Amino acid sequence: MSLRFLVVEGNVKGPRERHRETYGKTYAESYGAVLQGIEKDAVYDIALPADDGANIPDAAGLEGYDGIFLTGSALNAYHATPEILRQVDLMRAAFKSRTPVFGSCWGLQMGAMASGGDVQANPMGREVGFARKIIKTDAGAQHPLLAGRPTSWDSPAIHLDVVTDLPQDVTILAKNSTTAVQAAEIRQDGGVFWGVQYHPEFSLVELSVILDRYKPTLLAEGFLRSEDEHSLYVKELRAMGEDPKRLDLAWKHGLDAEILEEDRRLTEIRNFITHYVKPNKSVRGRA
Repeated sequence: MSLRFLVVEGNVKGPRERHRETYGKTYAESYGAVLQGIEKDAVYDIALPADDGANIPDAAGLEGYDGIFLTGSALNAYHATPEILRQVDLMRAAFKSRTPVFGSCWGLQMGAMASGGDVQANPMGREVGFARKIIKTDAGAQHPLLAGRPTSWDSPAIHLDVVTDLPQDVTILAKNSTTAVQAAEIRQDGGVFWGVQYHPEFSLVELSVILDRYKPTLLAEGFLRSEDEHSLYVKELRAMGEDPKRLDLAWKHGLDAEILEEDRRLTEIRNFITHYVKPNKSVRGRA
């Protein structure tokens, strides 16, 4: 029997349509395509809780899914606008539904906010392009979410905000020198959430498209020094995405198989499906 997923788009209409214009898919559509690449028979629906008047499933409606995935977002959780509060409410309902939930970046922040934690701007600044030298905590070394990851690895990342105040029932699974919570498991109301602050779902091509749009920020914050430098960086990321055997560029940018090989890059998402979604579906099937 095929798996049925819900992909929750974290963005309001403007950013998600800009992504479709430049990449060909919204963030949620891209995420859904990634899921179907892992599980070819999977089907998915998309929820748009940031939209006023959107049809947002309650806990009972969420129980019908085998897994829920939360995308990233250009929003800032601490602004507490209706677009954000609706997403926090959906995450609370997801906990109550006891359906397996996975979140990338904003998704991890929603999991934290919905369970009593807090999110603020990282005083160490933005982590953009790649989260470098992520390492497992002692708990993470034993957790199935990170099974197969080496002692240290990099992953695509774009975020300024981080989880600051921790939920009551949280296990930090990974960290690096910039972000204290790079991966975590959160338990609330009988539900269990797995999430990461980085973006394993982003291919280098998709990342290059996003960073192309980020040019003003990258230049203003000093990540790149000129428009020509920015253009070359984006071009080289795309080239590696289209040809992972460009070892010259991989050496130049310090990337290895954990990012260049799709199967490696998607480790956390595949582990979530293998070690959490499928066993949970089997238990439900026997209930």
